[in-house]
Formats: sequence, C-alpha cells, structure tokens
Amino acid sequence: MSTRPTRRVVLAAGLATAATSLVSACAMGGSGGGGARGISGKEGDKKGKVGGKITVWSWDVAAKAMKRLAHTFEERHPGTTVDVVDIGYDNAYDKITVGLRGGSGLADVLTVEGSYMPRYTGNFPSGFYDLTSLGGRYGGDFDRAAWRTVTGKGGAVLALPWDIGPCALYYRTDHFRAAGVDPESLLTWDDYVAAGVRIKETTGRKLLIMDSTDAGILPMLLQQQGQSYFKGGRVAVDTPEAVQSMTLMKTLHDKGLVAYEKGWDGLVTGTKEGKVSTTPTAAWWTGTLTEEMPELKGKFGVVPLPGFTADGIRTSNIGGSTLCVPAQSKNPRLAWAFIEFLLTGKANQVSMLKREGLFPAYLPALDDPYLSAEQGYFGGQAALDVFARLARNIPPVENNKDDAKASDIMISAVTGVMLRSKDPRATLSSAARQIAAATGRERVK
Repeated sequence: MSTRPTRRVVLAAGLATAATSLVSACAMGGSGGGGARGISGKEGDKKGKVGGKITVWSWDVAAKAMKRLAHTFEERHPGTTVDVVDIGYDNAYDKITVGLRGGSGLADVLTVEGSYMPRYTGNFPSGFYDLTSLGGRYGGDFDRAAWRTVTGKGGAVLALPWDIGPCALYYRTDHFRAAGVDPESLLTWDDYVAAGVRIKETTGRKLLIMDSTDAGILPMLLQQQGQSYFKGGRVAVDTPEAVQSMTLMKTLHDKGLVAYEKGWDGLVTGTKEGKVSTTPTAAWWTGTLTEEMPELKGKFGVVPLPGFTADGIRTSNIGGSTLCVPAQSKNPRLAWAFIEFLLTGKANQVSMLKREGLFPAYLPALDDPYLSAEQGYFGGQAALDVFARLARNIPPVENNKDDAKASDIMISAVTGVMLRSKDPRATLSSAARQIAAATGRERVK
C-alpha cells in the first residue's frame, strides 16, 4: 500500500499473531457478516446527500493520499469534514482489534490489509456494515482476488478493495547479460533454478533474498497455484501444490541460490549491494528501487513470474488493502460516500498510483496511458504495464480467521525444510495435522 509497503509485509508476520490473538469470536456492537444491516434509510436521504464529519484511520502514504483527496471530496460535498488520522502501522491492528472487542473507539472508516479483512469479519461477524446494496455493483470492476478478500457469508460485501500487489520477477539486467541468460526464457521455475545456477557460476551472485524467520516466498507460490493455507474451509498445506512449492524452495536453498538476510532492511541492503540477481515480488517494489537505489537506474528489468508449467499462471499477489465501515460508525452514509469517491473513480486511482505508489485494485484504472509509459529507471521498459497485464490474472484464494494460527506453524515448517534439511512432504503433513488440531478444521483429502 505504499512506495515502501514491503515494510508492512515484513512486519505482518510478527504483528499478525499478536493482533489476531486478541480477537474473540464474540460480536461486539453493530452489524456485519451474516444478517448485517446495510447503510440506507435514515442514514442518508433519497437524493444521497451527505453531511457531517467522519474520522478515517490509515498510515504512511495511504494516509497521505486520503488527506490529499479528502480536500477534493469536501469541496464536492459542502458541509462535510473528513479527518484522516495516521495511526501508524505498528499500532494499527492492536487499535482495531481492541476497538472491535470493546465495541467502541473506532474511526468511521478503517484501512485493513486485504489478507487481514477475512480474519476480522470471521471473528467479528457483526463488527462491520454490510455494503452489498451500495457496493455490490462494483464487483466486476475490481481485481477478482482482491474482491474475494472483501466478501463474507452469502457474498456480502463488507469493504471495498483499494490497492493490490501483483507479482512479477525483477531482475538485474547486468547480471543476466554477464551470464548470457535471457530473462524472457524463464517460463518455468525449473528454468529459473537453472538460470540461477548459471548466474552464480558466472558472476558469483545468488538468485534471491529470503528471511529465515518467515515463510519466505511460500504464500506467493501457493497463491500462484490457486490456494492459500486453506481451501474450501479445510487445511490445505500438504496438497500436491504445497509440496511442489516447498520442494522448489528447498531446491533453491540446496543449490546455494538463497541469500538469507534479516527483515526489510536486509532485503533493501542486500539488493542495493547487488548480492542477488532477482527479486520475485510485487509491483510496490518499484517504489523502493527508485527511492532507495537511484544509483542503480537502468540496471533492472521486469518479466512475469516463472510458472509451475510453461502455460501456467505467471503472477501472484503480495500485499494490498481495503477500506471498510465499522458498525460503530456514527455517520456510515458519509463514510461510504468517501470510500466510493476514493476507490471507484479512475482519476483518483491513477493519481494515487502516480503520487503515492498505490497500485489500483480498480481494473478500469489499469487502462490509463500512465501505466503503459516507458520508465527511465527500467531502461525505458514500460514496467508498470507488465504488472497491469498480470493483475487481471491473480488467482483468488481463501483467507479466514485462522490464518494467524496457520502462519505460525508454517513459518516453523519452512525453517525446518530450508535450514534443517527436513523432507518437504513429511514436514507439510505434520504442519497440516498441527493446524487441524489448532483450528478444529478438517484437512483437504
């Protein structure tokens, strides 16, 4: 959700457990989920006029974008005030969780990352307004994977998607050139491994950076194959797709192609120093490259992710966020009007991409000429266009209230395979049993 959103992703692994562990299944105040009341009737007149004041919670450049556009909204709707508060990412989920548990204290509009939204709606089914009657008609205008994160039981729309993180492969053009590797030839992950071996033999560079304290690229690889840690409500971490993903990661490690660095700073520093030749990650990485590594201008290119088969899906998603209206809102009609203004207009979405680096989940914005323009940093390649084309093919996957429990167990599984040479299939089978016991869910058969 920002030109440095990866810090949020890196932090998420640790914060997710801390925040969601506070979540209780009891629904506190208001409505949402099953049997939710929508925003209608006395909350707005028949002409849809709005007035009064709302408070919005967000952080970093997302808050900056909303503060900028809130002025335009207020001009178009005289008598309204939009107070955007930057609550900081480090505190955001603690504050939201405490507010949901206590039934008071939340803003009128909340920023919630897409993968987190199902955790909250699952644990607090009455905590959010049902926006279906107002926002349901926009479903076809948003990326399918992002739309999946904002829909609850019976297809109820409980938020609108904001930004997404379509994935591709960033590569060092000079490293690839020195090794005689054509980036366009990386059709499969097998091709990627073979290229990595050649690059390492020729240049001494490893292929990618991972943090030994998180799940690495596993969630990205799973989504590329159309699943997460759960599928159809069942535990799915030992499916053939999951075994294939973990085996690929072990292969990368065993061939000495992984550089292990700690957290966000390690990723940035390692990339800056040229320790690796590729970074398989999301569109927002572009902002980090241009802001923190301007001296490397002209040394990066972008191609689709390798697939598990030559004709397979060539992208995935990391990150992205949504905007929702908690049931505690005292002015839900104005809250919805601001969300609709911000997220369902092409001009606003493109401006947030240009100014704040927020890659739109709103598909009409992806046709704007700005995304097909050449970018000097990438040697004249239209890098954003690569992501715009891939964004339409991100596989929707299942997130739910038990993601945090599963994530903890899967981090241990990845560490065991990558650093202690455990067998991927046996390790994932054990992890599946642990998750099933921790959540009370059945396993995919």
